[in-house]
Amino acid sequence: MTTAAGRATPAGRATPAVIPARHARRPHPARRAPRVLRTGPVPGLALCSVVVILALLVNHLVPVVSPLLVAILLGAVLANAWPLPTALAPGLAVAAKPLLRAGIVLLGLQVVLGQVLGLGWGMIAVVVAVVGLGIASTLAYGRLLGVPAGLTLLVACGFSICGAAAVAAVDGVVDAEEEDVATAVALVVVCGTLMIPVAPLVVTALGMGPYAGGLWAGGSIHEVAQVVAAGGAIGGGALAAAVIVKLTRVLMLAPVMATISWRRRRALAAAGGRADGGRLPPLVPVFVLGFVAMVLVRSFLPLPAPVLDGARQLQTVLLTAAMFALGCGVRLGLVRQVGVRPFVLAALSTATVALVCLAGVTLAT
Repeated sequence: MTTAAGRATPAGRATPAVIPARHARRPHPARRAPRVLRTGPVPGLALCSVVVILALLVNHLVPVVSPLLVAILLGAVLANAWPLPTALAPGLAVAAKPLLRAGIVLLGLQVVLGQVLGLGWGMIAVVVAVVGLGIASTLAYGRLLGVPAGLTLLVACGFSICGAAAVAAVDGVVDAEEEDVATAVALVVVCGTLMIPVAPLVVTALGMGPYAGGLWAGGSIHEVAQVVAAGGAIGGGALAAAVIVKLTRVLMLAPVMATISWRRRRALAAAGGRADGGRLPPLVPVFVLGFVAMVLVRSFLPLPAPVLDGARQLQTVLLTAAMFALGCGVRLGLVRQVGVRPFVLAALSTATVALVCLAGVTLAT
């Protein structure tokens, strides 16, 4: 008996067929899996998942500590303690952009228009004044201090609306420099966290009641989680009032982002330019439309409690992962490089928002 190659074999013994070189030793898919897991966004997202679990565990053990704040701090510590591998970059980029925008969309499910209207038109006018005057004055301070326009806009919206989420939302509209985004997030963390112990002291010193104190805290402090911590520290009915006012400020995210996008479209069109991809940016970013849609769904549809709880938990997970990714961009060397002027800008913006809100609450209550 002879093989296909012409070599004789003993009778009854089979000889394997000759395999062409291009088909030889093809690896099994299971052996390729580790390589797949080491590429693309998987490593970075895996690290984000670990940090989310740790942040949620800290929040479970110490409820007053926001998982978002824990995630930002962990990101900053990791980025400054060790050089992060480049393999993490794609996953961190996914967390900092798509996951963050999805979290902002789900944030709309926390806003109920009936509760906003329940504040009364006077307090709604105060919120509009806080956001409008806060942004306008911060932009003016930035020009006087010589802070770059991109960083000034990020600080203005972050400090006047809803902290790091607003910073990232502006970045999604104007495609800001990564260094500016990281600096603005760091300033939100520093100034907003300092306001947590300061707010109860101010409320006590001024003799404000819990309700008025909650209104002021909700209108003055940057992050939703920071507002919750300060409102709980003030006590009484402060927490509920603070959260409603803060979510009313969050609602201002939609018109402010639409205005920024419209102005950018006009500027690009006047210069004969286009954004990336050769097209003008959308008048209203898709994630902002999603946020508005969720506000309307929450306000006019009877959603079951389990759905709302699940959406709130998912939003927390997404925003916590995004805050870790943004925290990884906070480098001490970068903070030292930008100098003292952004810190002065942040302090002035915080003080202006707090004073405008204090005057408004005094007049409205």
